[in-house]
Amino acid sequence: MTPEIKLGIYEHFKGGKYEVIGFAKHSETLEKMVLYKHEGEEELWVRPLSMFLETVERDGKVMPRFKFIKEK
Repeated sequence: MTPEIKLGIYEHFKGGKYEVIGFAKHSETLEKMVLYKHEGEEELWVRPLSMFLETVERDGKVMPRFKFIKEK
């Protein structure tokens, strides 16, 4: 699997900072998933890569759901 995003710190469009720590495949659909955690927390989360990369609209502005900030 070739990730389409970098490992590192991302800012969510609502303001939180998240660290992308890896990638996985869904066991049934083989959909690419992003493994990440909220900065300062240990709980891990997964989200489909397609959803991680999508844009959202907020207050009339279109922006990425997650914006790359820096490498860890």
